[in-house]
Amino acid sequence: MARGEHSPACARRWREQAESRQWTPWQTAQAIHGCCGVSLLKAHRLARGWSAREAVRELEELCERQGLGEARASIDLLNAWENHRARPRPQTIELLARLYRANAVRLGLAGDYAEDGADGAKVVVVAGGEARTLHETAGRGDDDTERRALFHHALLGSRFAMSGRLMAEVERARQDLDRTLAVSSVTEEQLDRLDEQVVRYRREYITSAPLPMLYRLTLELSDVRTLVAARQPAMFQRRLLNATVMLALLSADALMKLGDTRQAHAWYGTARSASDDMGDLRLRALVRAQEAMLPYYYGDLTEAVRLAREARMLAGNAPSSPAALGAAAEARALARMGEHKAARVALAEAEQIFARMPPEGHDHLAFRFSERRLQFYRIGTLIELGEEVDWAPGPSGPYTIDPVLILLDQAAHRVRDGQEEEGCRLAEKALLQVPPEHRTSIVVDRARALLSVIRPGLRKAPAVRRLADLLADTSRAGS
Repeated sequence: MARGEHSPACARRWREQAESRQWTPWQTAQAIHGCCGVSLLKAHRLARGWSAREAVRELEELCERQGLGEARASIDLLNAWENHRARPRPQTIELLARLYRANAVRLGLAGDYAEDGADGAKVVVVAGGEARTLHETAGRGDDDTERRALFHHALLGSRFAMSGRLMAEVERARQDLDRTLAVSSVTEEQLDRLDEQVVRYRREYITSAPLPMLYRLTLELSDVRTLVAARQPAMFQRRLLNATVMLALLSADALMKLGDTRQAHAWYGTARSASDDMGDLRLRALVRAQEAMLPYYYGDLTEAVRLAREARMLAGNAPSSPAALGAAAEARALARMGEHKAARVALAEAEQIFARMPPEGHDHLAFRFSERRLQFYRIGTLIELGEEVDWAPGPSGPYTIDPVLILLDQAAHRVRDGQEEEGCRLAEKALLQVPPEHRTSIVVDRARALLSVIRPGLRKAPAVRRLADLLADTSRAGS
């Protein structure tokens, strides 16, 4: 089972539902593909309840029965085709199409470029595992209506859940936006309302759970794409691009918190394209500084430093949020890399830039580098430098996740210093402090990493076991 896929039990439940609703194998395959995170080719096999070995045997028997020659397939090859590690030859695609009674498009092995608008039954998986049968249409307007219905349904549900279908629509929203950026009529009143909406999202994002916020942002981006679809006067176009950048950045950050690094990286790319098209150096710097968070938490610290320095270069000498954030992000990444002297220099520069920044009011907005944000980066850097920080979390104020990440940094250093039980107690405190809807991958994965380096002789200690149990409960609640 590949990373991110649901267990075989999930596909079995869809087969049972398909039997009771009298779905076709194609409808069943779509439901499994949409929910279980598997390729279309694998979904066809799971829709029939076959193991990889059984599918290969069925293919060989089909070739022998119909005199089609040698199948030239194996379990390893089938797994590679199903997980996009290899592509079958054209002759083999023909055999697979015969086996599953489908065509190359429905097997996910070819693109569909038809323009005839042919209808067909389609199963759509929505939140909570519910499925609806719709009709496929070729019109973009119908696609957008269906997408909006899916996200409205998800937002109206009693609990928010990630599903393959919904996350695929988040991806499609970004792709549609990328396409329309290249090709816009709108009134000033519409732009004023859009600007107000973007500010409201930036304000609410600080305390909102990432998953419902992502769904709301996707709905908003559908409206923005409609406005960007035709070229506008330069002044209007700049305002639309600014809104696009902010909404794309919020979407990327939400996906980063949810642990979907592939989509987060793609959304940062969309924000980068829109900001580059706009040509505003500070906005371009902001995108790079925010994007540096992704490799810092999930990837290559060297890439985080590169993006932070690129942000500082674009921001220039004038004091601004992007310049201060770039310096602070660079300091924190350098400290974690062990470059202590360079980290202290970058942190001092961040503090100097912030001291020269004009006051921006007391309104807490995402991407505004406030004194609270400076404190977060300062404490994080000092912890990585191995200094004892006299800091108590206290009330989190408008920021839900920052105090938790600081506690987890402290916990990791306790464990590295040989204070495993104290580190686990701090990590447990961090997880309990954050509301359940905010216990996403950015928090849970760091706690798991801490737990994984506990010495074997201490894994039965009370504090270690409590943290392990809490993580297990969190995983069950999430699934």
